[in-house]
Amino acid sequence: MRPGWIIPLTAGLLFSSPGLAGPSEEEPSVEEGRKVFTELAQPGCPICHTLADAAATGAIGPDLDELAPDEDQVAAAVTNGVGIMPAFNETLTSEQIAAVARYVATVTGQ
Repeated sequence: MRPGWIIPLTAGLLFSSPGLAGPSEEEPSVEEGRKVFTELAQPGCPICHTLADAAATGAIGPDLDELAPDEDQVAAAVTNGVGIMPAFNETLTSEQIAAVARYVATVTGQ
């Protein structure tokens, strides 16, 4: 075995393989999204929406478990509002909106 082959292979795995890297600081956190959904958004998401992971049983808005929206759909709805749902773009940061979008999409299987 040639020692010269081990170093480049190891270096390549450590420095260039995105699959082995930890989560990016810019990537929205599912846990942060759960906190936005259950605590930070005002009015709170559970008041209107059903979402099993959050123990939410609201019946005004769509049942998110059944709807299973993707991240883009959630982000657009939270940012701009839909029907009677208010827009949250002035009360939540773009990072919080991305996090709640990731959370809902993830826990509903998207």
